[in-house]
Amino acid sequence: MFKNVTLFRLAPGWAPTLDDMETALDAARFTPCGATQDKSFGWVEPRGQAHGPLVESVDGQRILRFQIETKAVPGALVREKAQEAADHIEATTGRKPGKKETKALREDALLALLPQAFARRSQVWVWIDLEHGWLVTDAGSQGKNDEVLSSLVQCFSGFSAALLNTAMTPQTAMTQWLLAETPDDWPAGLAVERECELKSHDEEKSVVRFTRHHLLNDEVRKHIAEGKLPTRLALSWEGRIGFVMTESMQLKKLSFLEGVFEDRPATEGEDRFDTDVALSTGELRQLMPALIEALGGELSSDPLTAAGQSAAANPGTGTLTQGRAMPATADTADDSPPF
Repeated sequence: MFKNVTLFRLAPGWAPTLDDMETALDAARFTPCGATQDKSFGWVEPRGQAHGPLVESVDGQRILRFQIETKAVPGALVREKAQEAADHIEATTGRKPGKKETKALREDALLALLPQAFARRSQVWVWIDLEHGWLVTDAGSQGKNDEVLSSLVQCFSGFSAALLNTAMTPQTAMTQWLLAETPDDWPAGLAVERECELKSHDEEKSVVRFTRHHLLNDEVRKHIAEGKLPTRLALSWEGRIGFVMTESMQLKKLSFLEGVFEDRPATEGEDRFDTDVALSTGELRQLMPALIEALGGELSSDPLTAAGQSAAANPGTGTLTQGRAMPATADTADDSPPF
């Protein structure tokens, strides 16, 4: 299952057929790095079967897999080889290479060393739910999300996706949940667990982390009163899914809790893939609406409509930044395995 979740809202009206998706993605199929290439990416078969489909449909959900290959050469080794070339030029001509020539020597050194570099591969699972208009990735970094979205934009005419926008920022909501006196003050189905990170917005940028620690206590409240706000908070939903939510609404360390997969049939191969995808996406399709509701609901993508919705959902809480109401106390800034 996904180890991370980033939720995007698809632009209305984008609903390609499976055949259309297959044809479009085939043009961006993954090929390994060439001898002097330091990075390559593209789409691979979700089931891992060579020359198989690039799009899998399971229980109405479309599953893709994006692969990234990189080759890195240590900078010290590049500088050493470039210096050897510079020393040879000085010894044979009596002159030292200038800045422009030194830069060219380093580029040549990198190209010479790249064929010997080991390639590293990582993968990003992509789930498209056309019924709800969602696109979900399990990328662990913004850079990987950008590469996935850029590839989709190049593959599909009319494709557009944006981070899902809620009336309350995750940081505002996490602050409220940590200030709660009792679990009765938490949103229905959600529970605060035993891990969080608090960060100040002053010049010192001080950080406090709690791990395996009961969080409904005066110590946490004191840090918040001093201006430290949550950037990460461990949560669970209905005792079925555990995760750490970040201030950008990314879900990390996603795990299905005991009992969720107990009724899964003892299948292997393709049947196991289908079963895991159906169960995993089925659970997340229940979690995500509950989480969106806990954050005050989704805002319209239209800025004027979003401003009105945010003001209604957060009267008197602060200013509006990028369609989200920010708390008055905060400064307004803002390789996973197969299933």
